[in-house]
Amino acid sequence: MSKLRTNDSVTNANNESALPKWRKSDSLWMLSLYGTAIGAGVLFLPINAGVGGLIPLLVMLVLAFPMTFFAHQALCRFVLSGKSREGDITVVVEEAFGRTAGNWITVLYFFAIYPILLVYSVGITNTVDSFMVNQLGMSSIPRALLSFVLVAFLMLIVQFGEELIVKVMSILVFPFIAVLMILALFLIPEWNGELFANWSFNSGSDGGQSILMTLWLVIPVMVFAFNHSPIISSLAVAKRKEYGEVYAEPKCTRIIAASNIMMVVTVMFFVFSCALCLSPAELLDAKAQNISTLSYLANRFKSPVIEYIGPPIAFIAMAKSFLGHYLGGKEGFNGVVNKFLRSRNKTISEKKLDKLAIAFMFVTAWGVATLNPSILGLIESLGGPILAVLLFLMPMYAIHKLPVLAKYRGKLSNIFIVVMGVVAISAAIYNLL
Repeated sequence: MSKLRTNDSVTNANNESALPKWRKSDSLWMLSLYGTAIGAGVLFLPINAGVGGLIPLLVMLVLAFPMTFFAHQALCRFVLSGKSREGDITVVVEEAFGRTAGNWITVLYFFAIYPILLVYSVGITNTVDSFMVNQLGMSSIPRALLSFVLVAFLMLIVQFGEELIVKVMSILVFPFIAVLMILALFLIPEWNGELFANWSFNSGSDGGQSILMTLWLVIPVMVFAFNHSPIISSLAVAKRKEYGEVYAEPKCTRIIAASNIMMVVTVMFFVFSCALCLSPAELLDAKAQNISTLSYLANRFKSPVIEYIGPPIAFIAMAKSFLGHYLGGKEGFNGVVNKFLRSRNKTISEKKLDKLAIAFMFVTAWGVATLNPSILGLIESLGGPILAVLLFLMPMYAIHKLPVLAKYRGKLSNIFIVVMGVVAISAAIYNLL
């Protein structure tokens, strides 16, 4: 019956007006996209954006939706361009650009996700340490021990299987949105006018850094905060099976658009609410302390609501993101190892490879969490730029190279996405110099 419906769809439908009605599965995918994107990155976004005053926040408000939507839509279209109905992004890349390019994209995919896993291991450790010291009045546990326990706990959850992880992540979306909005509303009485005092493009609060510089450097953080590219490939494959060739692209577009609207509305309201109750100097202090906005707010206002709800929610958000990106990181790690061994005519069992991935992820995440590098520095110099290559530049290159994607050429949105990708990468290069 499903095959007959798919064949009828392909044969009879030729425009979007005949698009099937919104289904429960579409809603679940919309929430999954939101859940993948909205996590720890959002908790650090107000810090980097707010230090420059009002103008970077307004520009971010304008750029957030088109940056997120057009980039993920293009990536989805690229995955749907593959010949195989079940082919994911690595299969499509190898099919479109050859085996060598497929190997390189697999490596880039791993390095796009793996640094984010490290970011969350640092953030979780700092959040728990801050909560213990500032809210519970405890002494700090040696960082190596605390990070070991926390990372080991998260790795233990992974052993229960991917299905349970995905279900838990989906369930956590609703309370996360609710608490985020409650906190944003709760902060309204604390709003002040300090944010509106900085309108100059020539000077900022970040050690004399200009607002234009702040805006330039916040782009990679925006790419990171709104990114849900790891799940786009799965979305494309699932909707291709469910709706057929004709309806898959417009359906995916609507799902991505709906989830992105949710993201922009909820995240930007939270960002503005935080920025309006903290001065640029205080946001700079939060950046120096290397803690999330919620942890800083809890320490700043000493409110029982923020003190005892904010940090745990920050932990849940980062734990959710850690688990989700662990799955993608393991997928990328396994792909890199498999391709390396294949080039040498060798193989490894899936069971051994999974154990190797777990050991590698645990040791490196624990080590980085113990060293406590700058979270925003990791995002700006590693996570954001590599994501920009995969999410912004690669799909645009495919659209202008592959005949199957020729119908998407010549759009202004393509130029916009390329420019944003170049900006993100250039900001990362600047930080590394």
